[in-house]
Amino acid sequence: MTISQGVFAPARLKLMACPAFCLLSLFASPLQARDYFNPAFLDGSNALQAQADLSAFENEGSQTPGNYHVDLYVNKQFAGTYDLDFFLQQDVAKGPHLQPCLDIGMLGSLGVKTDAFPALQNSVQGCANLAAIPQASAEFDFSQQRLMLSIPLAAMNSQARGFVAPERWDQGISALLLNYSYSGATTWDRHGKTNDSNYVNLRPGLNLGAWRLRNYTTWSNSNGNSGKWQSAYTYLQRDIAALRSQLVLGDSSTTADVFDSVPFRGAQLSSDDQMRPDSLRGYAPIIRGVARTNAQVTITQNGYTVYQSYVPPGEFAIDDLYPSSSGELKVTIKEADGSEQVSLVPYASVAVMQREGQFKYEATSGNYRTYNSNIESTPFSQASLIYGLPWDMTLYGGLQTASKYQSLLMGIGKNLGDFGALSTDITQSWASLQDQQKSSGQSLRLRYNKNLLATGTNFAVAGYRYSTAGFYTLGETLSSYRKDNNSTLPERRRNRTELMVNQNLGKSLGYLSVSLINEDYWNSERTTTSANLSYGNSWNSISYSLSYSLNRNTNDNDSGRSYNNDNLFSLSVSVPLNKWLGGSWASYRTSVGDRHRATHSLGLNGSALADNNLNWSLQQSLGSDGASNSSDASLSYRGSYGQMGAGYGYSSNGRRLNYNLQGGMLAHANGMTLSQPLGETVALIAAPKASGVRVSNQTGVATDFRGYTVVPYLTPYRENTLRLRPDTLPDDVELELNSQTLVPTRGAVVRASFTPAVGKRLLMTLMRPQGQPVPFGAMVSAADAKTTKGSIVGDNGEVFLAGMDPRGKLQVQWGKQPGQQCQVDYQLSEQDPSTGGIVQLTQQCI
Repeated sequence: MTISQGVFAPARLKLMACPAFCLLSLFASPLQARDYFNPAFLDGSNALQAQADLSAFENEGSQTPGNYHVDLYVNKQFAGTYDLDFFLQQDVAKGPHLQPCLDIGMLGSLGVKTDAFPALQNSVQGCANLAAIPQASAEFDFSQQRLMLSIPLAAMNSQARGFVAPERWDQGISALLLNYSYSGATTWDRHGKTNDSNYVNLRPGLNLGAWRLRNYTTWSNSNGNSGKWQSAYTYLQRDIAALRSQLVLGDSSTTADVFDSVPFRGAQLSSDDQMRPDSLRGYAPIIRGVARTNAQVTITQNGYTVYQSYVPPGEFAIDDLYPSSSGELKVTIKEADGSEQVSLVPYASVAVMQREGQFKYEATSGNYRTYNSNIESTPFSQASLIYGLPWDMTLYGGLQTASKYQSLLMGIGKNLGDFGALSTDITQSWASLQDQQKSSGQSLRLRYNKNLLATGTNFAVAGYRYSTAGFYTLGETLSSYRKDNNSTLPERRRNRTELMVNQNLGKSLGYLSVSLINEDYWNSERTTTSANLSYGNSWNSISYSLSYSLNRNTNDNDSGRSYNNDNLFSLSVSVPLNKWLGGSWASYRTSVGDRHRATHSLGLNGSALADNNLNWSLQQSLGSDGASNSSDASLSYRGSYGQMGAGYGYSSNGRRLNYNLQGGMLAHANGMTLSQPLGETVALIAAPKASGVRVSNQTGVATDFRGYTVVPYLTPYRENTLRLRPDTLPDDVELELNSQTLVPTRGAVVRASFTPAVGKRLLMTLMRPQGQPVPFGAMVSAADAKTTKGSIVGDNGEVFLAGMDPRGKLQVQWGKQPGQQCQVDYQLSEQDPSTGGIVQLTQQCI
């Protein structure tokens, strides 16, 4: 049984000491007002046992003080995982019991109104006096390693659900990063001609404090040419926590919340919605009501409870509902006398809408940036603001300005309840295109969203935009300025209509989806139409879908109207084959296009290995004309050090061999770690000398030969729990803790440090020179005092020790007197018996 003045391992306590605790419970004295365990009854034949200091275990629920890794709950809401110091506190009713040491800063981050209770400052060794808050309490469930704080609501600040205090945001470590990707192919046409092509992209980065430097560079070649390097972007970024914003210096693009996105090289300050808790992102209505008594408020949607809380008598407002596009909320107020008030709140939202009092903004200034070197880099500036008003309304607007262009936009969004949600805006522009007279125009845009609960229909997107003949966007205007003066008028959109409808047909009938986009232009007779219709369902684990797509271009000219149609009908079926071939499935797809040309494709796909990190695929395609027949095979592997894959294809037109390699590199204070491709925000796991340990819920991610690995994807400003799988630990490695919870900022490389005990695992029986075992409850620790980690002696002097050197000295203590301690000098040999990797031996404690 291992404990630590860092962490107690309860599982081992049950394994090693349960018989003794069971014995204690049998002899608990009935004459005491509370349970008391007399250590004299543990072993009557062991005179040393009566001297053992077991005061920490004398009372029910009592344990030794120290540092514990606990899940913290505040008023039954999970608040995070912490390493906390616990001390023994005397109580008349409970006797000595563990209480946590919580400082003022931590209580404040948990939402406690610390300023309202000055007596909290009456601390002992930095531990706040929790008794200063009337009716506040702390209960430690040792078996679950769970600390339950109960704080009266009057003593708590109002915090949204899912709130993570900025004090917990981790900017991460300084590090160098590199993402790399290589793909290549060799093709042989039917005449025997060979062609080689290669493509490389590199995304290096540097993290230093809160700053992130990023770059994207590519190289490509084909047919043996020398290849070409291109830099797509370089930028420097950091978050501004006080503004809930991101600052970007360099190459990026403006946001698309109000205006169309425009690439730039310059500076940008914009809101980062992810810094808010999920319950405050997007739009959701504020639920207001009046409670006559201390009441329970329950909100349900589609039969599911989405919110429940308790409110005092009087008016209340619930402003932290999680967002969804639309629906109907059922609000139930259950009073203390059992009576209920029920109301329905229908609502809907469009993308631009914000909650009451919430806002998003952007301010950008720089030069217009394109990948065409012939287009001039014209300076411009842009600003936009979206603000949530009362009455379920959102006001938004913005302006763009350059020497050759100005525009102004104003708009409003409204939740119409049963009638859905609507937003409308108008943009006025003044543009001077190259070699053209100055023009002005307007553009009107409407967006609508509605969910019909009765029929299960959702108008996910319904939009219309009309632009006058003189209207140009910023991108259209600045792109007309070319260094070679070879400018042409852009194809100016006049009308654009878009519609997307999703229909749920019922539990066993599947779903139906329809989308339509239609556009026409001012300076062209061309019109374009794109329509898609799809249906999907499943039966006995077999999934299937049908789809039809139409793309039409219409041109009117002197010879009449011409049509260019592209029709495609397809059917897809996927059948799992787990009963016969684990982790595999068969697929079939057929498509019929114009002139009744059809293709059929039959595939067999699957995955293998313990983490399913090896994927394979076989495909055979047949065409109605015979010329498009082909056979393909591919294999890909995802490991800790990266990903690789290869494929081979054969058709009547020739053969093709393709190959690829992707991965990441992370240089940090402890060296270089190879990884899978890195996401925006990552974690470095450090478990020195613990090699081959897998990370839960991460395909192919395991520690390298030094004990390091990278978790390639984390969610910024959210709690991310990283767990090492104990079942993959080497025989000579033990972990006190196998999980950590981190809250990274955007782009951070956060470090999760684990302290594995690397060495032999021992089950040692400790005997005194007189032949008596060391008493139950004695503490065993390393005599060199380099660590506070220790173990407790169980029955018959047995103690479990992990991470032990082949030889060493142990300090054993069961009281404060000189005669209540001894030392053990041990040295392991090959002859010591071993069971399941645990060496068993008996040693004298002198």
